[in-house]
Formats: sequence, structure tokens, C-alpha cells
Amino acid sequence: MPATRIHLVRHGEVHNPDRVLYGRLPGFGLSELGTAMAAASAAAWKESGVDVRRIIASPLQRTQESAAPWAEAYGLDVTLDERLIEPTNRYEGQPPGFTKRSLRRPAEWPWIANPLRPSWGEAYESIANRMLAAVATAWESTDEGDVVLVSHQLPIWMVHRRLAGEPLWHDPRKRRCDLSSITTLERVPGTPSGRFTEVGYADPAEELRGTAIDEGAV
Repeated sequence: MPATRIHLVRHGEVHNPDRVLYGRLPGFGLSELGTAMAAASAAAWKESGVDVRRIIASPLQRTQESAAPWAEAYGLDVTLDERLIEPTNRYEGQPPGFTKRSLRRPAEWPWIANPLRPSWGEAYESIANRMLAAVATAWESTDEGDVVLVSHQLPIWMVHRRLAGEPLWHDPRKRRCDLSSITTLERVPGTPSGRFTEVGYADPAEELRGTAIDEGAV
């Protein structure tokens, strides 16, 4: 039989002193606080007896570092899956306020022409499709137990909205996907096409988030 549950884990706080949109840029690893957040997330699941049998992460530095305490807690290796990666974004490396600045830059007007897609980066539909394909692969990757997928805020939020039947376009300020949070999925019984449903959301690192800086994500 396939896996029991899939846990979508967001990475911890990133060291980003200039508060730029880091996207897929190299060199953005976890801060000291972010490392503690990732450890708290893994410890919460281990202590509660969750039977994790496989750990898969986005290839970016911050997700691999966030997967490390899970690997240590469960004695498992981390597999990488490109489909879990942060979306592309034309504003990588820029500080907040980039879309407003584009209004004064005619060459960038095509970037903001369609915020419902969005036109400044990878389409929401593409993100949702690749993430759910990664979820389906992970589901079949183990004969029993749970699988942890360490990814990023927007990709995880796209899975949430797709499974909830909500439009993929949204207000980024209202995403419920905090640092080191865990969104849990199960396969809907009797659906050979592989439909999943969200069955839980946990925030094990909430107590550590008081001083966290959650900026720079796509």
C-alpha cells in the first residue's frame, strides 16, 4: 500500500538582512532562528509519534537546511525534487515595493499586466500542477508511513487553494503558511485518479516566531 499521509513543511526563517526578494537566488540559507524553527517542527512530529518514512526537499539551500533536522530525527536521507522549488520571479534581488516601482518603469509594465496569472513569474496554475505531481509521486514512494515534503510558502499555498477548490489568485498577505508550519494531506478514499484532501495544519514553531522576519519569499 502507498503512504499514509503527506506533510508539506515550509522552511524556517532565512538570513536576509537586506530584506530582498530572494526567490531562487543562491546563498540564502537559514538564520540561527530559522534553524531552531526547523528543529522545533521536526521535534514536534517525532515526539508525537508520527511515522515518517521518507523526506523530500526542494533543491534550494534553505529547504535542504530545514530538512536536515527531520533527517536527523528520523535517521533518513533527504531526497531532492525540483518540483518543490520556489517559483521564478522577475523581481528577485529587489527590496519590497517592486510592483509599485514598475509603474514608473515602462519596460516593466508587461511584468504587472496580469496579477491573476501572475505575469511577473511562474503561473499559479503551473505551480499547483507541479506541486501536486510531486505529492502524487511522494505518495507512491513508500509502502507505508508518512512522507515529509519541505518546500516554500507559495507552492504550499497553491496546493491548499487547489484542494480547497478556491481560485489560485490571492492576496499574498493572507496566506496561512507560516515559517516551519506543516500542512498535512491524505488521499481521498475511492479516487483512483489520486485526489488529495487537506486534513491538518500545524504551527510547531509559533512560539519562536515573535522576532522572526518573514520577508523575501515569492
